Amino acid sequence: FKRRELAVNQLTENVVDTFRLKVESSGGKIDAELKAEHDIVFADEMHFTNVLFNLMDNSVKYKHPDRDLRLKVSTRNEHGKIIITVSDNGIGVKKENLKKIFDRFYRVSTGNVHDVKGFGLGLAYVKSVISNHKGTIHAESEYGKGTKFVITLPTI
Repeated sequence: FKRRELAVNQLTENVVDTFRLKVESSGGKIDAELKAEHDIVFADEMHFTNVLFNLMDNSVKYKHPDRDLRLKVSTRNEHGKIIITVSDNGIGVKKENLKKIFDRFYRVSTGNVHDVKGFGLGLAYVKSVISNHKGTIHAESEYGKGTKFVITLPTI
């Protein structure tokens, strides 16, 4: 890791702007509510950018087929830390699968549907990067309604 001081709000805004075309081209909408006043973290820019890309890309990949994607990215401060959330109205994850989604090579079974390609490494990578930055990540989901990822990182 090549850590340096990073402004999370600016980095997040850049990733959201990059994703905007991808989301809106399919009729979706992406919103950013970057309200953290203290957003400087000591992090690796490339890996942290990859984390945000991965979470947003999963929202696009696992969008609900019957509705336009609504993707929301937000930041706020809590107890000297920054909280970053990425939430969507996608297909969601069943409770029994939720605790395994950060395991390497784990992929939630979608029956006989093979429209989403991957190796089950994305969220394991995300968790590893966040852990290596002395942070935490967890997921909240309601099957059929959407998923929210919550990252907590120490600020400088």
